[in-house]
Amino acid sequence: MHSAVLVHRSVVAFTQQQVHQDLLSSQSVAPCETHDSANDPRDSVPRKSQQSDHGATASPGGRRVGAHPHALGQADVNGEEGVHGYSLEGRVEQHAVFLRHFGGLPPIPAAAVDFWTLLWIGLQFNAMGCIQSIRCKPKSFRESIIVLELNTSIDSNPTSIDEGSGVVLRYRTPHFRATARVLVPPVPAKETWTIGWIQACNHMEFFNTYGDKGMSSWELPDLRDGKIQAISDSDGVNYPWYGNTTETCIVVGPTRKDSKFTVSMNDNFYPSVTWGVPVSDSNVPQLSSIHRDQSFTTWLVAINQATSETLVLQTIRWRMRLHIHVDPEKPLGLRANLKEPVAQEQPQILGKNEPIPPNAMVKPNANDAQVLMWRPKNGDPVVVIPPKY
Repeated sequence: MHSAVLVHRSVVAFTQQQVHQDLLSSQSVAPCETHDSANDPRDSVPRKSQQSDHGATASPGGRRVGAHPHALGQADVNGEEGVHGYSLEGRVEQHAVFLRHFGGLPPIPAAAVDFWTLLWIGLQFNAMGCIQSIRCKPKSFRESIIVLELNTSIDSNPTSIDEGSGVVLRYRTPHFRATARVLVPPVPAKETWTIGWIQACNHMEFFNTYGDKGMSSWELPDLRDGKIQAISDSDGVNYPWYGNTTETCIVVGPTRKDSKFTVSMNDNFYPSVTWGVPVSDSNVPQLSSIHRDQSFTTWLVAINQATSETLVLQTIRWRMRLHIHVDPEKPLGLRANLKEPVAQEQPQILGKNEPIPPNAMVKPNANDAQVLMWRPKNGDPVVVIPPKY
């Protein structure tokens, strides 16, 4: 950037001098006269190579410079690698040809063309200096972690229903699955990074209706009342991670080479629902329907164990919906019938990552925070199973 500013100042000084000279000699200079800048003693900008075609060449600084039929000649400034300038002389007339050809302009005095050309060059030096300074910065650890591959889906098989028990109905939903291949660059310091899956529940409706008696419902009170945006769906031990087997991988520095690995997770529902009213001693079948609608956000994350620096690598949203109609009058084994949706919506990989809400990183998790309520058609709600925390 500093080199580019110095070059720009030189260009401005040269511009003032050159415009003054051209104003004095504009009557004797043909506006589109060809000029060999390579042999011009005034051309004091040294170059190691001159572009002669419309392709692209590599400069000593490592950047590729592309050609254009009307581009100014490019060269490295003062022989310094990575700092690029332009050959000023001999391209002014070429620029005039370009303006006349594409703009339909009459012949333009060389002084006017020279002024605008040099002004354009000065602006380019500033822009190039900024670009060069950015490209020269080494990538941080944050920028260097790469998700090589990401796959996510919900199995296509429908929810299965089990009426094998005279006490409860059981059902098993298809699995949500997520798998990622990750590349972690060398870790130069004595740092430990954990890469894996974090999941939170954003919404939950879980109602079991018992005819005209009422309904039982599993609820997350803080989420239900809008006090929090999401609640952790951790395994309850390895907060904030969903699990600690296939779900995470630990990289302990210092390391000399890239680390490549796969982290995967899956989730589904496998609950039991009583045939009879949960607050009654009677086991008479009265269950008439089951409704469930839950939404989750799943993040692929890297966390520095010492500093707690958290990098969100990917964000996935998914939803599981369920409706089972039950006829309690029918014999066991013939009561339940799966309704739409039979097939689940497939997960979405977000193009822009979402931040992780604070409650998704700490206790309690959804299993410990949920309560089972009995909500009769007549009377006050009753807590059947309180939260565990």
